Amino acid sequence: MLGLEKQKLKEGKDLVRYFCTPAKARDGSTFRRLPTDAPEKWAAFKAYNLRDVETEMSIQQKLSRFPVSQEEWENYHLDQRINDRGILLDRALVTQAIRCDERFKRTHLEQARSVTGLENPNSPAQLKAWLAEKGVEAESLSKASVLELLSHAEGEVELALSLRQELAKSSVKKYTAMESVVCPDDRARGLIQFYGANRTGRFAGRLIQVQNLPQNHLPDLKQSRTLVRDGRFDAVELLYDSVPLVLSELIRTAFIPKPGCRFFVADFSAIEARVIAWIAGEQWRQEVFAQGGDIYCASASQMFHVPVVKHGVNGHLRQKGKIAELALGYGGSVGALKAMGALNYGLTEEELKPLVDAWRQSNPRIVKFWWDVDRAATTCVRDRVPAETHGIRFLYQSGMMFIVLPSGRKLVYVKPKMGVNRYGSESVTYEGVGEQKKWLRLESYGPKFVENIVQATARDILVEAMRRLESAGYQIVMHVHDEAVIEAPMDSSLEDICAIMGQTPAWAGGLLLRADGYVCDFYQKD
Repeated sequence: MLGLEKQKLKEGKDLVRYFCTPAKARDGSTFRRLPTDAPEKWAAFKAYNLRDVETEMSIQQKLSRFPVSQEEWENYHLDQRINDRGILLDRALVTQAIRCDERFKRTHLEQARSVTGLENPNSPAQLKAWLAEKGVEAESLSKASVLELLSHAEGEVELALSLRQELAKSSVKKYTAMESVVCPDDRARGLIQFYGANRTGRFAGRLIQVQNLPQNHLPDLKQSRTLVRDGRFDAVELLYDSVPLVLSELIRTAFIPKPGCRFFVADFSAIEARVIAWIAGEQWRQEVFAQGGDIYCASASQMFHVPVVKHGVNGHLRQKGKIAELALGYGGSVGALKAMGALNYGLTEEELKPLVDAWRQSNPRIVKFWWDVDRAATTCVRDRVPAETHGIRFLYQSGMMFIVLPSGRKLVYVKPKMGVNRYGSESVTYEGVGEQKKWLRLESYGPKFVENIVQATARDILVEAMRRLESAGYQIVMHVHDEAVIEAPMDSSLEDICAIMGQTPAWAGGLLLRADGYVCDFYQKD
């Protein structure tokens, strides 16, 4: 990618595996291969390591022209302190959750064997054959397919499919990950990767993957947690319809504060909606936030030209406002609404395009922002000259396009050039890591660049807030998306934490922020 003269040697992976990975003997024991075992390979391994160092030095020389700012180094240091601090895990709950799942799988598999007579009823091939014998043709046994088959199944077929459905829900990967990574002091560390998203600089989850924890909706969360932790599995099966669902909702609760402390959880309210309204200058949205209003109700009201109140007048329209807000802010259309599950929330196919049109008509400044950014990026890449719109600068330098955020941080797009997108239109393209984790040429356009700009700006607001919290003496043990989890003495002030977090950065004059929070004895969604 960098066009270095000295590239890494391709045979390196095999050599690393040969000398650095324990090998298995015939008796099952492990041993390490020594240089004397394969002198020629050892000589090649040394050459590989030498070239590796030379290549890394060449990369460093190339990147030295683009130094990391002091502020970003401070953000990195904060991230390392948070990761080194770690977060306490309830080992007893983790162990019992895994045991509960094992028992559930065992009993349900035995029941499925009894119903079907199959050796392995969990095998799609075996179960499809059994269903065919019962007169049921199943092309797939995916979650959606099983749900469809259940809608008209009865007797043994209904029972077998129900068991299949429950077994498919069963997953304790998060718990086993906790068991694998927990340190001797019962804390898990290294859960957050700094700059994990290479386009925006947002953080990424690692090891336990805390960025996509299941939500909790159980009304008696504490009771269900106690039952599982105490190993009272019969009571869990008696009181709850789905054991896998209970275990899934208890994953968050495995994170606990140390003795004498509680979790103080604070997060930004509608941060991306606030940022895009601020940069684009969508005044009616700014007024909603200034008055502490509900953006989903306000959006529905703006689109349908009627008052909308949550649980009140025209309250049924709030859901349409919410779906539109989540799906359409970055150029999304009918496909984005479907991907957001619009058809599962009471909207019909015929309503989708009018909903897109209504949202865009009620947010003209955001739509204008998309295409102003598109023109600025195109001008910058095609003419290799600086461009600017809405306070966002676009620079072409050393074969890269830089987008300068309001914070001053730069987003980087490597080897940009004009190309043709999948629809046959001209667009900006650049090189980067695609969805398949391969380096390739990617296409982009105004709304996508806007998404990067907004999410990157929200990230900068979060790290500034975390730095303020740490400076005030609050210890962050984890952060998820736009939320900070603080481990603090019980008499700490949630109001103080939210006030610190909700401060507007000096570079974001006019941006209206608000942080909300709650206190808990184990991590949960409020």
